[in-house]
Amino acid sequence: MPDAAAGTPVIIEVALNGATTTARNPNSPQTQEALVADALLCIEAGASIVHTHAPDISIGGAAGAQQYVDHFAPVHERFPEAILYPTLVFGETIAEKTSHIEPLCKAYPLRMGFVDPGSVNLMPTGDDGLPMQTDWAYMNSPADIAYKFALCERLGLAPGMAIFEPGFLRAALAYHAAGSMPKGAFLRFYFGGERSYRGEGAIDLLFGLPPRKSSLDVYLEMLTDHSERTGTALLPWSIAVVSGDICDGDLARHALSRGGHLRVGLEDYAGRGAPSNLQLVEEAVALCKEAGRPIASPAESAKILNLPN
Repeated sequence: MPDAAAGTPVIIEVALNGATTTARNPNSPQTQEALVADALLCIEAGASIVHTHAPDISIGGAAGAQQYVDHFAPVHERFPEAILYPTLVFGETIAEKTSHIEPLCKAYPLRMGFVDPGSVNLMPTGDDGLPMQTDWAYMNSPADIAYKFALCERLGLAPGMAIFEPGFLRAALAYHAAGSMPKGAFLRFYFGGERSYRGEGAIDLLFGLPPRKSSLDVYLEMLTDHSERTGTALLPWSIAVVSGDICDGDLARHALSRGGHLRVGLEDYAGRGAPSNLQLVEEAVALCKEAGRPIASPAESAKILNLPN
């Protein structure tokens, strides 16, 4: 391991539920009570950042915000430094998809938002192994991206960015180079897993780069080139494997050796068995200790990310 990474704290994020139903994994928290309980256990085990989907993400505005307050507030009372953030709501326009964010900021001390700087086909496979013929794609137009960056700036939120494809990173770095990225930026490199949510032998989501060391090196070369051209420090980054297991294989170890952080959780997991979020966090903590890197506390994570106050 390079000396630059050894001994530096690791931020662990846990994405508690997402679209993972209890039919897929009975440990997926779907109620307010279950979300609170899982969040508390995971923070106690080492997670600093907790990402959730509210029980009904079709509800926007103040009512949608209240769904997050109902499980964010009890966690905040116990761990006031922990960093919790929501997801989008269903809607036709970007204003509708983010209509819960401003009322949530008024009701809860939200510190992190989300900006996914690109569009991608998240293609589920059918029984024949081919992409299923759907009309849906995860769309974020250039105008939508600008809207979400501006929303984070206006509300004082750190932009957490999901990087599904290399083009997402190029867009993010363009904003950074232009001085138009809000404070506290955090990159999450998402790799398309090589296991199926439905069992062994199929790839469930076809997108992005595979979860390999060489794939991460592509992103890190882009980051390094940007840093050298702009004379700025490397933006903090983490890795996640969607439709796979981040701790299976050598990707997580490689990321830790290069100074990266880890995102785990049932939103992304499609490995063997039906673990709990707590077990996934504990597995990530063990990997960090094996790599000689301590776990960042929520306060340390906020400092590493330079989060807005």
